[in-house]
This record gives sequence, C-alpha cells and structure tokens, in this order.
Amino acid sequence: MISQDSIEALRSRLDIVDVVGSYIELKKAGANFKAPCPFHNEKTASFVVSPSKQIFHCFGCGVGGDSVKFVMEYEKLNYPEALEKLAQTYNFTLNYTNDKFNKPKSKVMDVVNSWYIKLLTHHKTAQTYLLDRGVSWNSIEKFGIGYAPTSNETINFINSQMLPMAEAIESGVVGYNPERKQVYARFIERITFPIHSPNGSIVGFGGRTITNHQAKYVNSPETKFFNKSRLLYAYHHARQEIYKKAEIIITEGYLDVVMLHQAGFINAVATLGTALTNEHIPLLKKGSPKVVVAYDGDKAGKNAALKASKLLSVSGFSGGVVLFEGGLDPADMVANGKVEELNNMFLKPKPFIEFVLDEILSSYNLNDPKEKEKCMYEGTSYLKTLSAILQEEYKTYLASRLGGFGVSPSLIKLTPTLNKNITSTNENSFKDILELSIIKTMVEKPEFIDMIIDTIDETMFYFHAEEFRLALIGDKEHPKIMAINVDETIKPLKDEESLKAEIDIFLVRFYQRELKNLRFRNDIPFELKTSMIREYKKKISKLL
Repeated sequence: MISQDSIEALRSRLDIVDVVGSYIELKKAGANFKAPCPFHNEKTASFVVSPSKQIFHCFGCGVGGDSVKFVMEYEKLNYPEALEKLAQTYNFTLNYTNDKFNKPKSKVMDVVNSWYIKLLTHHKTAQTYLLDRGVSWNSIEKFGIGYAPTSNETINFINSQMLPMAEAIESGVVGYNPERKQVYARFIERITFPIHSPNGSIVGFGGRTITNHQAKYVNSPETKFFNKSRLLYAYHHARQEIYKKAEIIITEGYLDVVMLHQAGFINAVATLGTALTNEHIPLLKKGSPKVVVAYDGDKAGKNAALKASKLLSVSGFSGGVVLFEGGLDPADMVANGKVEELNNMFLKPKPFIEFVLDEILSSYNLNDPKEKEKCMYEGTSYLKTLSAILQEEYKTYLASRLGGFGVSPSLIKLTPTLNKNITSTNENSFKDILELSIIKTMVEKPEFIDMIIDTIDETMFYFHAEEFRLALIGDKEHPKIMAINVDETIKPLKDEESLKAEIDIFLVRFYQRELKNLRFRNDIPFELKTSMIREYKKKISKLL
C-alpha cells in the first residue's frame, strides 16, 4: 500500500487546473474554469474546475472530486494506479508501507543527460557546429545541450553506471532488437537536446546529426513518459514569460528556440517534429496567451502554418502567422543580428483567419469561374467552423478577394451556428441563493454550524433540505455539495454578524411563507390557526 503521508505529500503538489487542463481544454469563467464534460455527451459547458477549492464538478452528470479522482475517471484507473500515474507525471517518488515497492524513480534520463553534457565539452566538431550557428555557452548550459557518441559507448556507459537496462529501454534511451536479441542506443553521434515535461522533468531527447546521417533530426520514441503530440520543447523554460506577456511563439526547431531565448524572446517553444495538434491545445490554453506561429516560408512550412491556423482559429485563439522567407529561420536571423527585425515581425503577425483565407485563395485560378466557385466553397466551409460573428465579419473579406471585382457577399451563404468551442451554461435548475449561502457557510466554516442549527432545522428549507442535511453530516464528496462548492455565485458568510443577519432574513422569509400557507389550511381548528398566525406575526415583528 502507498503510505498516507506520501499520498498527502503528492496531493499538496497537485494543482487541479494543471491536472485537468493537461487532458481537456479549460476556459476561464470568473474565478473558475469551464469545459464540456469529458464523462458524458453534452452541448453546454457544465463541467467546472475550482482552483480555490481544488475540485471539479459536472452539473450535468454529477461526477466530481479532486485531481486524483479526475485521473481515475478519465484514465479508467483504480486509486493506487491514479496516484502512481500522477507521481510519474509530476516527478514525485511515492513511499509504500511494503518496502519491496519503495523503488526510487529511475535516474536513467538524468544520468545519461549529464553524461551527454560532459561529452560535448570534449567534442570539438559538435562544439564548432553550435558555435558557428551562433549558440552561446550560456545557452548550451541553460538548455542542457549535449552530445551522444557511438551506440557501443552509450551501452557501455549504462552498464558501467549499473543503470538497469530495462529502465533505459523503457525510457527510450536504448532500443531492443528482438530478432538479434540485442540492445542499441537510439541517439548515435548526434547533438542532444533534452526534452522536459511542463513541470521540468526530462522525458525524452531530440538529436541533431553532425555526421550527415539521412535523418537530420530524431526524437525519443513514444513512451509512458513521452508523448510528442502533447509536449512543447522548452515550455518549462518559457512558461513564466508566456504567463507574463500573455503570448507564446511556436517555432519548428530546437535551435530556433535556443537562439530566440538567447535574443530575449523567452516565450518561444517548438513542436517536436510533428504538426501542432488538438492534444497541444490544453497546454497552449494555459495563461490564455496570444499565439504566434513562426514557421519557415517553404512549402512544408506554409502547409504546417495553414493546418495550425485552422486549428488555432477554430479553438478561439488570437494571434497569427509569421513566415520566414529566403531560406532563413529565426535562429539564422538572431545569428545575423536581425533581432529588431524579428521583433517587428512578431509584433505584426498575419491573423489566423486572414492567413487561412489567403492560402485558400492562392491555391485556385480565380480567372476561371469554376475554380472561383470551388474556392468560394472551400472558403465558406472553413468560415462555418467559426462563430456566427466571425463568419459575418470575414465573408466580406473572402468575397472581396475572389478575383477581379470580387463577388457579392450575399452569394456567400453561411449557417449562423455557434463555434463548437463556445458554450453556454444550463440555467434550468432553480437555486435559492439564501439557502445555499447558509449551506456553503456550513461546508467552508464548520465552526458556525452550532450557531446555525440553534435556530434553523432541515424542515425550514423549501428547496435545499437535502443539501442542508448533507452539509450537517459533513458529506463533502456528495455531488450536490461539490456543486455548491464550485459555484462562485454562491458566497459563504464572512463572519458571525453577517451570518446572524442572513439567518434573520431566512427566518422572516420562512415565517412569511408559513403564514401565507396557514391562511389556506382547513385541517387546523380555528382557534389554533388564530394562535399560530398571531405567533408567526410576533416572530416576524421581532426579527424585523
């Protein structure tokens, strides 16, 4: 079993927004975050994450809990498996009550990376390549750039350090050929770039050949630690600057990032040899930054920028595209001293929607009516993925550029559908805020419970009697209590004075309702009814 102290230590490290946001796209909604629920089909965003309470709750299906519960539900894991998954993700070592399970976290990645770094200091060819590209020694140190030697040297090093070969294979540093029953190094005679998870743990490597190998760059294989479609190179270095500037620059290569950081663009990151994907979106959403896609201006770069622009515009990001023409890339421009020019380019990117429409327009011969029709159809299909307002704004842009004098915007037929990323909240369920405020006070400030139950009981609640009873017995895990906990429109009472005032209002309202109901009751003798009416009026008068 995992020790309770270890579980509590892990929980204290977890942030609910970070955990949930690594799986699904969250949108800021006041003090909370919202999303369509990942556990049931819905059109509205009824799934709420509360950073202050460190819990999530779906108002639709009722599922809720903390970070561990989310991973259990999402990954279909049991409790210990979810804890171990989170411990791996956040570089935390769990302790077990049974000593045989108390294995330390694998140190293969860290030890091999330190060795690669040391080897670089003795390898003149690798050093020369980096220095010729303009990379400073400060940058080499900051990014932990190293050098991987021959396969045999790597295998011998792992054995000499008595590192478990099974862990080296599991981490992707070493591969295994089952036919030859032989291990081999995955990075051979390459400059190495360690790749980190968002929290800073090394999870993989990228390698750049300096021996004219056919594959210029290689990355670690997919492992339980390394998923290149969810990671961005140097994000752990860039994160604070991204939050500070509310902007992220996405490039295509490791050296682009290294050189941009060297020139002061510390909010730069790179994809890992793959296109930007939906799996990157949750990470990109953190801090709600503007996104600048900075890609090469060749055909491959334009295609990648087009795909990224479609994805980012549909996902609601602001920002745009910067393309580097003439065979230059960001690293070259920094090395050539064109930092000011770079800065101006990043300040004025081409907006995503305009870039997509212009790329669509440039792919057709608009002097041909049939081609123009096809172009209009493709452009219209793209616009339909956007919100109704953006559709209306950009149909004029598309129409005016469809060759010659363009076409009438009225010919561009758009369906005014909501962007699939824009959701609304279900307001069908009734909430009595006064009752719920008292209940939330009981949950958050249990020291006030005695004061509350001295004057109020469950029968006095017209709408939320069950929630009152659940709060009274301390059932914080019940979906109805979680719903109250994450609802920022429900405020707990601050102190005894404000609580007493709210209780007085609650009692006045209760007696007024009872008085109104009493007048229509025929099952009570006249004398008793008269006495009760008199008593209720006296109570109301005293409270007022």
